Amino acid sequence: MAKSMTRSQIEDNISKKTGVPKKAVREVLTQMAELAYEEAKNAFTLPGLGKLVLVDRPARTGRNPRTGEAIEIPAKQVVKFRIAKACKDAVLKK
Repeated sequence: MAKSMTRSQIEDNISKKTGVPKKAVREVLTQMAELAYEEAKNAFTLPGLGKLVLVDRPARTGRNPRTGEAIEIPAKQVVKFRIAKACKDAVLKK
């Protein structure tokens, strides 16, 4: 299995394909990530890739796998990334 690209490799690849300096690419990626963090509560969409959303999980009853004892799991918020159909189709070659 191939290793995933590092941030530096991504920046270098985008820089070569667009002709934009690597430093500018790095700044754009940094600003996009910061904007995604700020806007996740409102659902941040990356066109062609997917959507970053904040989801409320309700409280529930779970089980301790070792003892089988019932435990209460409190309600919490989680961040999810929903993959766009265009991304699924492109990656899975449908």
